[in-house]
Amino acid sequence: MNTRSEARTERSSPILDVLRGRRPERLPIWFMRQAGRLLPEYRKLREKKSFLELMRDPALAAEVTLMPMKRFDVDAAILFTDLLTQILASGNEV
Repeated sequence: MNTRSEARTERSSPILDVLRGRRPERLPIWFMRQAGRLLPEYRKLREKKSFLELMRDPALAAEVTLMPMKRFDVDAAILFTDLLTQILASGNEV
């Protein structure tokens, strides 16, 4: 299956064209926020891992970040994180 995400290169990315001030071939599409909660694959992962585990593990955070891109073939991802990361980094517990 050849989707836009498989065929996409830095050179042909609509979102990068816009960011570079160029007119894209089509309008770029992305979610204004993380899309995880509505995805079955995210809910399945959450059955095994806590939200904090997902935030603290770079591989899991990357996996969750890319889930909407793989399912919906959008042009950009919102990094999976939360405001809690700053609270935890400052030595506070949640």
